[in-house]
This record gives sequence, C-alpha cells and structure tokens, in this order.
Amino acid sequence: MKKIIVSILLIVVSFFLNAQSYIGFLSDNYSGVHGVISNPANIVDSRFKTDINLAGTSVFGSNDYFGINLFDATKDGYSFDSESKKSPLDDNNAALNIDILGPAFMFNLSDKSSLALFTRARSFANINEINGATIASIDDDTTDDYNINEADFSVLGHAWAEFGISYARVLLNNKQHFLKGGLTLKYLQGLGSTYATGNELILNYDADGTDIGGGQTTGSISTSGNITYARYADFDNDDYDYEVPDNSVGFGGDLGFIYEWRPNHADYKKSDTDSITYKYKDKNKYKLKIGLSITDIGYIDYKDGIKEGYNVTNTAVSEDEYDNSDDFGDFLNTFYTRTNLGMGYIIDLPTALHLNVDWSFNSKLFLNFNTDLSLISKDRITANRISNVVSLIPRYERKWFSFYIPLSVIENNGFRMGAGLRAGPLYVGSGTVISAFTSDNNRGADVYAGLKIPVYHSASKDKDDDGIIDKLDDCPKEPGPVENKGCPWGDADEDGLLDNIDKCPEEGGTLENNGCPWGDKDGDSILDNVDACPDLVGTKENNGCPWKDTDGDGVYDKDDICINEVGTVANNGCPEEVIEKLQKTLDDYAKVILFNHGKSSIKEESTEVLSEIIEVLNAYPNASFTIEGHTDSIGSYELNQKLSEARVNSVKNFLVKNGIDASRLIAIGYGERRPIATNMYKDGRAKNRRVEINLIKK
Repeated sequence: MKKIIVSILLIVVSFFLNAQSYIGFLSDNYSGVHGVISNPANIVDSRFKTDINLAGTSVFGSNDYFGINLFDATKDGYSFDSESKKSPLDDNNAALNIDILGPAFMFNLSDKSSLALFTRARSFANINEINGATIASIDDDTTDDYNINEADFSVLGHAWAEFGISYARVLLNNKQHFLKGGLTLKYLQGLGSTYATGNELILNYDADGTDIGGGQTTGSISTSGNITYARYADFDNDDYDYEVPDNSVGFGGDLGFIYEWRPNHADYKKSDTDSITYKYKDKNKYKLKIGLSITDIGYIDYKDGIKEGYNVTNTAVSEDEYDNSDDFGDFLNTFYTRTNLGMGYIIDLPTALHLNVDWSFNSKLFLNFNTDLSLISKDRITANRISNVVSLIPRYERKWFSFYIPLSVIENNGFRMGAGLRAGPLYVGSGTVISAFTSDNNRGADVYAGLKIPVYHSASKDKDDDGIIDKLDDCPKEPGPVENKGCPWGDADEDGLLDNIDKCPEEGGTLENNGCPWGDKDGDSILDNVDACPDLVGTKENNGCPWKDTDGDGVYDKDDICINEVGTVANNGCPEEVIEKLQKTLDDYAKVILFNHGKSSIKEESTEVLSEIIEVLNAYPNASFTIEGHTDSIGSYELNQKLSEARVNSVKNFLVKNGIDASRLIAIGYGERRPIATNMYKDGRAKNRRVEINLIKK
C-alpha cells in the first residue's frame, strides 16, 4: 500500500502546467502542420507550400496544492517541505499531459484545399478531489504514520497513439469575408490505461503496527470503504516486458472553422492585362481572425481491460503482505472482498472547445485571445480532461522568426506568464517560464521544443522595380508598363513611333496617322493624307477631287471659260459667238496699245485701254491668253525681234502687276516674221507694228 501512496504523492506534488499543448506557438500563423492540433482549418490558405515536422514534444500539467519559486528551488539548501507554499483543500487536483507530435506534414492540394498527415503520441494523468489533509498527513516528517480519509476521489492515467489525416477547404471567399473549415479523422491505438475511484475510503497506516517476531515490526494497514480499480490486462505485471495492448483501438475526430475579416483584400492580389490574377500567398490578409473548433471527439475501447470493484474493509493487514504480493490486483483479491468483475471499458478523449481571436495591428504585430474549455466533466472518471485556460498572447511575427508572450489564467493555477519563439526550423517555449521564476507560489511549469522543415510561399518580387511583380512581368529584368505586361514599349515597324501609341505596330507609318501608313480609299493613286476627296476618285491637280462640269458641256470647270454656259471643247466650253465676241474685243483693244517710238515703254494714253483689257481677262478666269508682238521690217532683223519681245513683256508685266495671274499669259515676240501687210508702204508698215492678245484654245 505504501508504494501506491508514494506514487500518488509524486504525481500530486509534480509541478506541471495545464493540459494544453504548445502554448503561444499555436497562435503563430507559421505554426504550420501544428495547426491541426487546435483547429484543422488552419492548414488551408496558410503561408506554407508544405511543412514537415520532424519531432516536437510538449510537457505540462498542474496541481493546486504545492507552490514554489523555481529560481529558489535551484539553489543549494532549498527545503521543499518547509519553503514551499501549500494550499490544502477538500478537493485538490492535479493534471499531467505529455504531447509528442511525431513525423507529420501538410501540403496544398490546390489554392482552396489542403491535406495533412500526422502521427502523435499522448499521455494524460488526471487526479481529482484528493483531500489536502491526506497529502499533509503523508508529507508529515514528524511521524511515519498517516491517515487517509477520502469521501470521493478518482485517478486516471492514459497513453495512446494517433494516426491522423486532416482536410481543410476554403468555404467562402467574398472580398472582405473569408471562411474556411477543416476536419480531422484519427485512428487511435491505446498504449495503456488505468483508473481508480474511491468512495468513503478510510486508511490508517501504523508504521510499527504489526509484530513479525524477533523484536521486528512492519507497517499495519487498516481500511474501510469501496474502490474501483480498472487496468489493461498487463498493467500489474512486474516483468517490464511492455507490449501494446491487444484490442485497444478507437477513432476520433476534430472539427473547426475560421473566419477572417479582410477589409484590405484588394491589396493582396494583382492582375495582368490578360486577367490572370496572382495572389500574395506569403501574406496574412486579415485584420481580424476568429477560429472555433472542437477537438478530441472520440474514445478508445480497451476490450481486454479488467474492471473490478472491492469493499476494502479490513484491519491490521501487514505491509509485508502487500510487498510480497505479485501485483496490486493480487493484493486486493487476497485481502479484500471483490464486489464486481467486468471485462472491457472505454476511455474518452479529452474533448475540448477552442475559441481563438487574432487581431492584426500590422504585418508584424498581433494580439491573440484564446480560450480552451474542457467539455468533459470532472465527475466523468473514465475520461481524460484538459484544464480550462484563457490566454492573451501578444506576438511579433515574421516568416523566419516569431516571438510571443502568453499571459494565461489557468484552472487551479491562476495567472501565468510565459515566452516562446520560432526561429526557422526550431520552435521552443513555455507558457509559464516567466512566472516560474518570479512567483513564490508557482504551481505549474511547462516546456515544449521541436524541429521542422518549413517550406514557405515565396514573397512576390519585382526585380526591375516597375511596380509589376515578376510572376506577372513578361520582362522581369526590364522596367515596363502594366499595359505591356511589364515590358518596355518597342517599335516593331521601326517607324519612330513606340508600339503603345502606334495603331499599326507591324506597318511603318507616320506620326500624323498614328503610326499607320496612309491609304488610298478611292484608288485614285493619291494618298488619303493629301487627297481632299478621299472617298471620290480625283486627280492630283485637283488635290484628289474629281473636276466639276457645272454646265455639263463636257468641259471641266477648270478648263471652261464659260462655266455656266454650254459650249464646245474647241471653244474652251463657250458658245462660238462668245468666243468670237471675246476675240473681237481683245483685237479692238490691242490695236490701241501704243508704244514710244523705237522703244518698249507703253504710252501713257494706253493705260486706260490696258485697264479695260484687264476687266475682260478677269471675266474669264479660266482662260489663258497669248500676248504676241510684231514689227515692220525697218531696221535689222535682230533689233526687230528684241523690240517685239520687249514690248509684249511690257504688256504682260502691266497685266500681272494689276492682278492677272502670270500663268495665264504667254508673251511671244515675232519681230518682223508675221506681217499682215506689205512693208513697202507706210500704211502697210503701220499695220505690221502691232500687239495681239489671243485666246488660247485647248
């Protein structure tokens, strides 16, 4: 019996924290595959391509009887019995949890779904409602005797292995509202279990109560009350040849959801001109994240387990009898009355509800609020149970490094303060390390550590600093606009216009035509840029427009000197009588153009006649004329020729000076070559000295 009492005492006075795992680390967005422990939805839309856990261990527990200062306890001469603080109650409690996450990994099936596979070994010990007076009696160094008086108590130890698969999926992604959910299914292998309960148990131990002769004594045990003792079949064997219990399997599951509020959701994705969207998978996008999950739903069925009930009323049982028994079960069956015997029992998992709220101040600083609430009653003696915890965890977080300081209020332990960090593949921490060395009444301590291989999503890069990330940049080493997919604009047709403003980037063109070559819509061989009538076939002389024929006489207006009168081609579009009248008028005027004798200068009295000739020429703006000069034969041939040329040019210059277009006039000097009368007589020579203005017929 003393062995059992000492074992119980060692558990009760052990200094462990609550039955939660990896405090602080699980709040980290870079906890990776560990996220399935608290909420399976964590693994989807994470910051990882994949995450591989090599090994990690978390050990913690709690009691509400003994409290110490761990810093003082490490000093030489520290007295646990005298210097520790004791808090005896009618129902003191203790809990122990060892959680080992073995090889595990997670990976993404797609942008909206992820999968995780993991192995895990766990061990729980729960001791409930032990009277503080019992512990004080056993711990009393003034005597070897002690008394136990327990109305009701329970002790449960359980270890098992898990082989789990988690699937998580994005359920809603509607701009600033994001929801994901996850499910874990676990195959459970029991590794061993035992539990005991007592009702109205009274035990008195007298260290010298049994005389064994020869002046020697041994302890004497007197008991009353009832106990229930259950264990897997090989628990009482003393050969230490451990084997995994047969027929001790079960199934379990976790279910969780996470909502994220993303008011700046548009900042975390980019699209190119082809509407291909790139999402910043390496960035946390939420301002507020709320997670809710239920974990460890299930049980393990120890089908070969043994469950026995005993009435332990007996007096003066020798301690030697206990020491010489094969095992505790053999001792009970020998000295007490078995009231019932059963085969097989079920141990429930420590089902718990988790609420996690995470607020992002910026990309590096976060504040996490977390509650872990047991859904298992203390009265449920065949179930493991976590301790209720409320935590506030400020956190500094980066891809390769995180640091957190969990501030927790723990059931049966009060306020605790710890610290933890993650540096690349290493994670280490404790939810109570600061309190453990600063509080004089520390009733808990915990530690966790492990190694993993994280493979994070790559950060978006922009090598050329053009504002377009390389994944969407067709020219990641050359800056260019988003309209050209990050490439600089070229000049494919080498026409001097960049392709972004060149409407015909494959054809050489001009700036005036937006980089396109000028066309010829009407096919008149005159390019549209110089064609005044680009839709009508015309001529170059008329700027690409067709010539008009106002009077419809077949003579274009440009050649028709009588635009509004029907005429003939021979008469430049005029009726015969108009031409005859025009020519006669010109002949009459020309006869009175007089020159100074032997000179080309026009006499003053001819000015009025020339002005009237100008009026006639202006009346026919499309007509062209020749100005022909003639002389008599007096004088040399050469002199006469020059004189005739000089005189017609004087007339032409007068007309041009007074508004007649020079292109309409042709001045010709004939000299004496074209007489109209004989030069033998004075009268004939006078007729030959003349100037003629003639209409040019086309």
